[in-house]
Amino acid sequence: MRLFSLRSGTALAAVVCAGATALTLAPAAQAAAGCQVTYTISSEWPGGFGASVSVDNIGDPISGWKLTWSFGAGQTISQLWNGSYTQSGAQVTVTDAGYNASIPTGGSAGFGFNASWNGSNPVPANFALNGTPCTGAVSSPSASPTQSPDTSPSASPSQSPSQSPSPSPSSSPSPSPSPSPSGSTPPSNPVGKVLTVAVGSPFRPVTHVATGGLYGLAENGKPADSTLLPLKVNSLTQPAPGVGQRPNGQPPGGDSLLVAPQATRVGAGEYIRMPDIYSNFPYQWVSWNDWLAKVDTMVRARLNATSVSNILGWELWNEPDWTWKTANAGAFNDGWTRTFRAVRALDTTTPIVGPSISYYNRSWLSSFLSSAKAAGTLPDIICWHELGSPNNIAANIADYRALESSLGISPRRISINEYAATSEVDVPGRIASYVAKFERAGVESAHRAFWYEYGTMNGLVTNNTQPTGTWWLYKWYGDMAGRMVTTTPPNQTGLDGFASYDGTRKIVNVVLGNEAGTNTVRLTGIGALGPSVQVTVESTHTQGRFTAAPAATSVSSAVYRVTGDQLLVIVPNMAASDGYHVVVQPASGVPSYQQRYEAEDASVFRAQRLTASSASEGGYVGRIDNATSTHSTDSYVDFVVNVPAARTYTMTIGYANGGGATATQGLAVNGGSWGAVSYPATSGWGQFGATTGTTVGLKAGYNVIRLAKGSPGFSGGTGNAELDYIQLT
Repeated sequence: MRLFSLRSGTALAAVVCAGATALTLAPAAQAAAGCQVTYTISSEWPGGFGASVSVDNIGDPISGWKLTWSFGAGQTISQLWNGSYTQSGAQVTVTDAGYNASIPTGGSAGFGFNASWNGSNPVPANFALNGTPCTGAVSSPSASPTQSPDTSPSASPSQSPSQSPSPSPSSSPSPSPSPSPSGSTPPSNPVGKVLTVAVGSPFRPVTHVATGGLYGLAENGKPADSTLLPLKVNSLTQPAPGVGQRPNGQPPGGDSLLVAPQATRVGAGEYIRMPDIYSNFPYQWVSWNDWLAKVDTMVRARLNATSVSNILGWELWNEPDWTWKTANAGAFNDGWTRTFRAVRALDTTTPIVGPSISYYNRSWLSSFLSSAKAAGTLPDIICWHELGSPNNIAANIADYRALESSLGISPRRISINEYAATSEVDVPGRIASYVAKFERAGVESAHRAFWYEYGTMNGLVTNNTQPTGTWWLYKWYGDMAGRMVTTTPPNQTGLDGFASYDGTRKIVNVVLGNEAGTNTVRLTGIGALGPSVQVTVESTHTQGRFTAAPAATSVSSAVYRVTGDQLLVIVPNMAASDGYHVVVQPASGVPSYQQRYEAEDASVFRAQRLTASSASEGGYVGRIDNATSTHSTDSYVDFVVNVPAARTYTMTIGYANGGGATATQGLAVNGGSWGAVSYPATSGWGQFGATTGTTVGLKAGYNVIRLAKGSPGFSGGTGNAELDYIQLT
């Protein structure tokens, strides 16, 4: 969400139209009038945007209203709710919807709309309510029209701006019995089912583990980078080099090496699904000689692609519990070992992923793991699919951990590289439940299942550039920063959600769904947000993978007083299929854009996320050690950042260097030319507080900043440095 302020004329947080002029007149013969407008751009995409408008009445009560304004750059409204509108050129008139026609003194009315834009999207000007300019002052028309006016001091302007997805509140200067500037009294009793969000209980970095897809990308930049960068894509499973697979009869596509440049541009890693070298599914086995020759060809192609460095793993087979041809190929456990050894003979370092069975099956996995342990061919990353329901995810992962332990196997990283059935994958409310369970269970990655067309991020994008309804849920997920915090649903079915807290901006983000009716989010541990908070709720609905959804829908916005460190947020009239987004932030305002990016939240390649009490948000990235001539094992960290304006930014880097001498890393922005960053020695490894600085030229919007020990195009850094965060100012 982008927010702006008219007070400075620059891109900031909220637009509150407030002026400084009042009239001192003779006794009024008409009602006193006055108004204040908060205009919020809630979302923006190429060619379109969504906005919400709140009108505060600071004069006498109103029965029936019209709000007018002028657009400044050809914006055109296409849809409006909670009112009706007409537009003639730049001039817009919005009329009440009947049920919201009355606005008491100190009250407000609101509406939202979607619109198109081209080139620029400045804030509108000249808001007027029933003909009275909305200056933030009260005017009392005189019975004597010849009376000359005085000027008096204006009411103070509204709070400082924010770029979070919630409008900043404006306090009413009216002496009438409006809510206190510190906000309304929040609900005291929960309604319906309750999702508890323990803001004070962080448990892992914000790595967007479930923002991934099977065959999410296709060659030639499909879908567009602009649709992927806001999602902070974690990883993808893509077909093997030289792909022969024809998914749903489509031509072969999505070759992992050919789409690697785009995946890299958006900060995503890739797993390579090796059996997709075959043209048919289920795979048509030929012979061992044929298969091993294919393995050799695929691995050599990947090793020879020295410009590709984002490969996270080899997936040796897919759903062997029903696609492995035992009659022709022999037992899968033996086939796994044979294939594993063929890959390792050529590539000794890239992680191996498997067995990728079609559903969690303890007895099947027990046999497989026992065989692989005996043969010395255990996968580095354990994988299975969750395609039927999110309800058993927590139990399945807990059972796997118990099985692993009982077999004397050290904990494996977990990837669920296909999730959600055909009836679920395009349903935001259901997806919220999947993501919540993956986050709480600690999986490393999870990918949306492929059912239909490749190159659409599994139905999140239509027409290559347009978001669908489910895209917005992942956009909210992508906006999360700081640390994931603990959520507790009523049970494993129905209402569920996931949440983050960004301690540097003091913003709580909650995404929830999978429940109908009016329900409650209970937030605890929010004392750091101050005595009053702004709470914004929005929703997203989907009509399927071919219908564009240009914006999320505003549900409510309010300022509440906080007593203690708890707050109840009521989410009314939920639909089980819809996703919901709750944003809580200090009513006093937050920084206008995210400035600090934690290293452990970034895309990390051949390095390690670690913890330290002295690190910002308790985490950092260390063991950024590798720089090789082939670049297949290079170590680097990619930060996907979002800035409000194109300019040169000062980049401060929190780091540690216990090596005793100055270390260096390469620095590149958006795949451009390389510079260097120097890290003087510090007191020790894992001991933070030191910073170093440089400058970076960034374009407005999303950018990818790489800090590297080694990377394609870079000759390599010297020494070693651990990364805590970057800060852009």
